[in-house]
Amino acid sequence: MTEQDTFHSGFVALVGRPNVGKSTLLNQIVGQKISIVTHKPQTTRQRINGILTTPRVQMVFIDTPGIHVAGGRLLNQSMNRAAQEALHDADVVVQMVTAGQWHALDQQVQQQVQASGRPAVLVVNKVDRIKQRQKLLPWLAEHVDGQHWRKVLLISARSGSGVDDLLQTLTGLLPAGPAMYPEEQVSDRSQRFLVAELIREQLLRYLHKELPYGVHVQIEKFDEHSKPLAIAAVIWVERDSHKGMVIGKQGEMLKQIGKAARLQINKLLQRQVHLTLWVSVRAGWQSNPQALRDSGLE
Repeated sequence: MTEQDTFHSGFVALVGRPNVGKSTLLNQIVGQKISIVTHKPQTTRQRINGILTTPRVQMVFIDTPGIHVAGGRLLNQSMNRAAQEALHDADVVVQMVTAGQWHALDQQVQQQVQASGRPAVLVVNKVDRIKQRQKLLPWLAEHVDGQHWRKVLLISARSGSGVDDLLQTLTGLLPAGPAMYPEEQVSDRSQRFLVAELIREQLLRYLHKELPYGVHVQIEKFDEHSKPLAIAAVIWVERDSHKGMVIGKQGEMLKQIGKAARLQINKLLQRQVHLTLWVSVRAGWQSNPQALRDSGLE
C-alpha cells in the first residue's frame, strides 16, 4: 500500500484567544453549523467535536472555548481547562490568530501549544479584511517565529479561502489509522445540545453588555414523535432583574429570541419545530459546582 492509499485519522485541536474564528472555521470545514458564532467573546463554552471524513482521512476537530484570563468564576476556569485539555488530547494543534493582531494572550497560547509537544500549525485568519496583503509581511516577520510551526497559513474562515490548503497540510500530519466515527456523522454532540446552543446564540445576539454571560439554556422537553417537533427549554439567569431583561416589555424580547432560535432550529433539524421558552432565576450558578455539573459545563 502506498502512502497515497493509506487512510489517516486523528484529533485536531483548534485553539486561540476568544473571537479569532475557531467556530467559524469548524462550521466551514464540516459544511454545516454545529458551533454557534457571534461577535461576542467566549461564545463557545464547551468542547465540541466536528468530524470531516473524506476517502483519505477522518479529521475530528476539537472546537474549544477561547483561552482567556480567567476570572474567579468556576465557569471561566472550566472553559480554560477544556481548552488546555484539548491540547493534550490532540494529534495536531491549530492555533488561530487574527491577521494584523498579536496580543499578549496570543503569545500565551503559543507557549501552551509549544509546551504540549504536538505538531502545530499556525493559521492567520480574517486575511480578507486586510486590503493590502503586503502589509502582513512585516507583521509576520515581527511576531511569527517559523521554526515553531510545521506550517503558517493565511486563510479566511468566513469565505473558505485557504481552507483546502489547511486540510491538505493536516492530512499529512495525522497518523495512519481507521475512522473513529461513521462517515455521515459530523459532530459528537446530540441534537438536544445543538438546539440549546442555537437558543443561547440568539440570547447572545439580542442581549447587551454582560447579561449574555450570565445565561444558560437547558432543554426540558424534546418530543421527536410530535408534529411539529415539540421543544421546551428553560433559560437560567442569575438575578431577578436579568429575568425581566430577557423577557422584555410584555414578553417581546423573549418572543424575538424564540422566533430567531426556532428558524435556526428548523434549518438544523430539517423539520418544523414548536419552541417554548421560559426564564428561571438560579442565583450564582456560574460559581456553583453542582449547577455547572447539572448544566453539563463541568
